[in-house]
Amino acid sequence: MLRSLFTAISGLGAHQQMLDVTANNIANVNTTGFKSSAAVFEDTLSQTLQGGGAAAAGNGGTDPIQVGLGVKLAGTGLNFTQGSAQATGIPSNMMINGDGFFMVQKNGQQLYTRAGAFTLDGSGQLVTPDGAVAEDITGTPMDLSALNSGTYVSWSIDNNGNVNAVDNTGTTTSLGQIGLATFANPNGLHKDGDTTYIASPNSGAPNIGAANSGPRGDISAGYVEMSNVDLSKELTNLIIAQRGFQANSKVITTSDEILQTLVNLKN
Repeated sequence: MLRSLFTAISGLGAHQQMLDVTANNIANVNTTGFKSSAAVFEDTLSQTLQGGGAAAAGNGGTDPIQVGLGVKLAGTGLNFTQGSAQATGIPSNMMINGDGFFMVQKNGQQLYTRAGAFTLDGSGQLVTPDGAVAEDITGTPMDLSALNSGTYVSWSIDNNGNVNAVDNTGTTTSLGQIGLATFANPNGLHKDGDTTYIASPNSGAPNIGAANSGPRGDISAGYVEMSNVDLSKELTNLIIAQRGFQANSKVITTSDEILQTLVNLKN
């Protein structure tokens, strides 16, 4: 059989995966805190027909002769550029300006997210829409039950992540501080669904601390960070994936025609 058939099949598979990645980006164009991904290709093994030769007396060196055997998906790189800000007016909603992830805990699992659509539940915890609990600068779930006690008339979150409550005398009390985590290699984080990530051996250990300190950005309350998907770029990638798929399909058609010609030689 012709090598080109199997090479083109690998091309079909790779461009289908590129289409899958692009489709997921487009589907999440309005998802809070979503970070887009990009398909990265690399070639597969090459069949060596002739090795390279060194120069000898009276003869120059020769280059190797190799035929490539296709393409494969090498990775899906995450794009952690800042998404646009959307004002919500909800005091518990937060957006990180710069590097960092909110630390949340769900069913005992440590998670990290850029989606700051937090709300205050009945037990006085800051929670995500799916129930993950926000943590403070020590990595402990925040306890803001004092806000439900009737002692305070208002509360807010400042740029450093401090939760400040004001009583009826005008006295301000800090009830806790939102913690942020950074990673040496954010692209090494593992997506875990619900716009959350978990640490992996390649992401490195989390560097936990307060907002607006070290490499961590500051916090804007009353805002959420929207998806960073560039729709014009994704639609262009959609065309590129489609044309790549079509071109590889054409290689299969051409290879089939050549095989048909060979089969018909007997006639």
